[in-house]
Amino acid sequence: MLSRTIMIFPQFNNEYIINAIRKEYDPLHNLVRPHITLVFPFQDRISNIELEKKLEECLIKTKPFKLLLQGVSKQENIYGNYIFLDVKVGSKEIIDIHNNLYINIWGQGYNQLYVPHITIGNLPSKEEMMKVYTDIKHLDICFETFVDKISVEEIGKNDESFIIIEKYLK
Repeated sequence: MLSRTIMIFPQFNNEYIINAIRKEYDPLHNLVRPHITLVFPFQDRISNIELEKKLEECLIKTKPFKLLLQGVSKQENIYGNYIFLDVKVGSKEIIDIHNNLYINIWGQGYNQLYVPHITIGNLPSKEEMMKVYTDIKHLDICFETFVDKISVEEIGKNDESFIIIEKYLK
């Protein structure tokens, strides 16, 4: 069964800064571009054709929107010790898309607190996460763009990213 994810792949003029940080602190930096996850990895019997149709239905009223990321935060959970680049503008639109996808594709909401972000680090320990956070928490660079496309990724057997569906917002 395919493992897929639904994401936003924003493109910034100064994306090289994000890539440099991710190269140092994010083990997935060379497998998937900087992204905002809308639907976390899932395995489902829904075909790509059905998924594309559902995605189109969910996004029919969603217009392109401004996205601004600035500042960093940290989060420790069962999956890792993360450093996030925080969404400052566009968070409401992202949360609305996230909720809409979960409810309209699977008939239920996501059961955890969802905070839009780009992961820029996943460290092996809480101590390393705290050190990196202390080193880069002063990062005050703005990353700004417009979101006009939602992508579905198939996750390869080595965690590599293959884009299988792209839907443009109108």
